[in-house]
Amino acid sequence: MKIEMGESLFYSWLRHVKECQIVQTNWKVSSQWQLSDADALEKLMAVVDKHYSDKYGYAIFKQNTSLSQLLQQGECDVLGISIQPDETTYYAVDVAFHEAGLNYGNRDTTVMKVLEKCARTAFCLHGYLSTKEAEIIFASPKINPAVLSDLTPCVEDMNTLFTNNGYNFTFRIIANEEYNDLVLKPILLASDGVADTSELFLRSYQMYKMFSDTKATAKRTRIKASTAKAEPLEYDYTDADVYQELKIGQLAQKVLGRMLCNGCASKEEIAAMQTSEYSKQQFDLQYPLLRVATETETPLHYYAKPIEIYGTRYRMCCEWFEKKGANNDRPYLLKWIENHKNK
Repeated sequence: MKIEMGESLFYSWLRHVKECQIVQTNWKVSSQWQLSDADALEKLMAVVDKHYSDKYGYAIFKQNTSLSQLLQQGECDVLGISIQPDETTYYAVDVAFHEAGLNYGNRDTTVMKVLEKCARTAFCLHGYLSTKEAEIIFASPKINPAVLSDLTPCVEDMNTLFTNNGYNFTFRIIANEEYNDLVLKPILLASDGVADTSELFLRSYQMYKMFSDTKATAKRTRIKASTAKAEPLEYDYTDADVYQELKIGQLAQKVLGRMLCNGCASKEEIAAMQTSEYSKQQFDLQYPLLRVATETETPLHYYAKPIEIYGTRYRMCCEWFEKKGANNDRPYLLKWIENHKNK
């Protein structure tokens, strides 16, 4: 069985960053499945084809004379489904790594191939999973600027075309520095404690980190022995590009929790965090952010795993929400992180 490291990376990213309970690599359409809403999809395919032909001279479906032919070629590198009490979110990712830069032929052919993949994935999601809402991602660690400059407005057009026809699909390109900031760094941050041997990317990283941590410890020992000033050895986990992909609960546990353990809040502020008034004002929480941990009790509304701050073990509130236009704690949390990250 062929294993693609990019697919393994996004398998872990969907599980641990996007919190998808169901993730499948190499998701393919079966000829035995019943296609829903075929007439609407055929009309949409014609609309999409005409738009790119008229505006850019592209024939993105040129090798497919019918919708059924297009869909039978459908394959998504990684499909994820996040099931929450109030919503179900679909993620579909195609990932490509070409060492010299994304290349499916010449410049135009490369752009058309990416557009075809994105549109076909959307058709498959609606036709076989009956959803009109999903995040559809094409990811590559290296896309040459000329190709990316052609591709970006075309993806924006695809978002507009689908929205105008009653679909809520969001099409995204993640490439170059964004690939590092939005995918690699968040998964390395969110994956602490993951021990699943099937996640090859994370196992590879854990092996690398095992030896790099040994070297880092030796370096710190040498610096301490020579009384020289030590330089930070880890990158800044509070960088905005890193945590914008994290859900609010992960942001609280992985970033806020780490900062509190590292002394980014004073002892006076830690005491205030144990009050409802301060926690409501600073984080919009309905309960005190911190509660002294006991061995015999795991209270409701708090994470089970304690954190240690200034020698005392606390449990941190788990009631974080980010519903836009309603209960949205994210701006409060981001503001606190920004104001304290250099302390």
